[in-house]
Amino acid sequence: MPNLLAMSFEGELAPSFDLRCLHPGRTPPDGWGIGYYPGGEPSATVLKEPAPPLGSIRSELVRAWEHLESSLFLVHVRTATWGAPTDANTQPFARAWGRRDWLFAHSGSLRARPPPRAGQLFEPVGSTDTEAVFCELLGRMAERGWSSLGAADPAAIHGWLDELGELGTLSSVLTDGHDLLAYADRDPAARALWIREVFPPYSELRLSDDDLIVDLARRGPKSRKGVVVSSEPLAVEGEARGEWRRLQPGQSVLVRQGAIRLERAPGGEQARPPARTDRRLPAPPIDARPRRYDIVHRTTYRYDQPVERSMHLFRLRPIDDPLQRLHRFALDVSAPGLARDYEDVFGNRLRRLSVESPFSEMTVEARSTVEVLDTDALSYRPLRARTTIPLVWMPWHRQVLQPFLLPEELPESELHELIEYAMSFVVRNDQDLMETLLDLNATIHREYLYAQGATTLLTTPFETYVNRRGVCQDFTNLFICLARLLSIPARYVCGYLYTGPRAENRVQGEASHAWAQVYLPEVGWRGFDPTNGVVTQTGHVRVAVGRSWRDATPTSGTIYVGGAGESLSVDVQVTPADGGPP
Repeated sequence: MPNLLAMSFEGELAPSFDLRCLHPGRTPPDGWGIGYYPGGEPSATVLKEPAPPLGSIRSELVRAWEHLESSLFLVHVRTATWGAPTDANTQPFARAWGRRDWLFAHSGSLRARPPPRAGQLFEPVGSTDTEAVFCELLGRMAERGWSSLGAADPAAIHGWLDELGELGTLSSVLTDGHDLLAYADRDPAARALWIREVFPPYSELRLSDDDLIVDLARRGPKSRKGVVVSSEPLAVEGEARGEWRRLQPGQSVLVRQGAIRLERAPGGEQARPPARTDRRLPAPPIDARPRRYDIVHRTTYRYDQPVERSMHLFRLRPIDDPLQRLHRFALDVSAPGLARDYEDVFGNRLRRLSVESPFSEMTVEARSTVEVLDTDALSYRPLRARTTIPLVWMPWHRQVLQPFLLPEELPESELHELIEYAMSFVVRNDQDLMETLLDLNATIHREYLYAQGATTLLTTPFETYVNRRGVCQDFTNLFICLARLLSIPARYVCGYLYTGPRAENRVQGEASHAWAQVYLPEVGWRGFDPTNGVVTQTGHVRVAVGRSWRDATPTSGTIYVGGAGESLSVDVQVTPADGGPP
């Protein structure tokens, strides 16, 4: 049985905890407890029971009670070493500090309790070594004015745990309801801690052994990513990806909203960068200088029966503005017709073609030479020290931006879940606007599978979120929907991506590519490509923008007479112009 289990999710989840060790015919433990933070509040609720009887009513409560919902859970099953089996000695322990409740649980036993210090702010209620360690840690935090784990120095806390670990086995978990810190004892022979990341989608997911079942989807599956820490690797039943990984002796891990933010190797060396630089995308590459491309976009329509009368719209002329210069553009259409060029309400240049003569095949070829000047994608970061969510817009700004603030029309229940998902990024990044956007962009790239043919033009952002797969259009639609739900104006961009001849994502460069732009206060429209997890630079060529793909699709039209049995082929070639650098 794992006597210590901690879970952190990117949103609230209501798992079922079945304490099989309390079923008839079993030997009950000396006590058990579950701590959690209902409603995302800083106040913790702890359900605990010392010396539980078989068939305990409280154990039935945690198995069946649907209100046991939180983004963070801490579970402990006790074998008494220090103190009698009483409430005062049953973990997890709770203390209030910094306007929040803290929880602490410990797997192992010390040879001696930490010696009390004069003027100690926190004092144990019971007689366990665990509560003494908890009070010592909180006391040191209070002495330094650290009111949360996020405000504390991770190296200092790691050093304290190493120091207290000299007294015995100290594999433990500390949480303030926002962050969760897991520490594995330095002794390789001591009880270990195991960690596993859980990735959706899953309709069933249970973590279990002979004494405990944690059913994450019993009360309805939700697409919640999470991190599980356990003193034993549990069996996993269901569809979740991921593997158990044993923490090294003396290693610590900091988790927030279902994401690993920081890892410290034995001895306190940093194994992963701090959270903000961990999720922030790399700085623009050294060779991000202006680039010039020759682009050929060829689309061919074929019909089993001739089209006798039709109208077509072509959005194939790349945008010309201070960050992108259009040096040459030519559009040829094999079917003759009456053409008219104009600018739409989004600033895109369009050609409208009315064809009155029959054709069985039509080829549309656009040739462009474009110079991209967006060399420093993150140059706007210093303009404001910190822009936070929610954004506040002047009424006239909101009026102009309204088309880019309305999310796609979806059922209210789906929008509610997408709002929770979007807010998990906000919470994880302390309401910082740029960190939230960069985290969202990188997460879609990391955790969603690029799968051609898995979706259609009608696939909704919620379906992409649930199934965690799609193509660039789906990932862009999801990014836009989540941004708008956070009151961040976002628009759809259609264009081209230069990947190079041997790039792994070469397939994205052989067709039109899609990404998103968000409107940032005092900056303007800036691009995020969730398919590749990057901010746009000189590898992205913009052609058209709009509220959604319908406003920016390269070719569209209406067939009035004829045209049965349509087939379509598209070929895009993006090459450095004039033999320039690849």
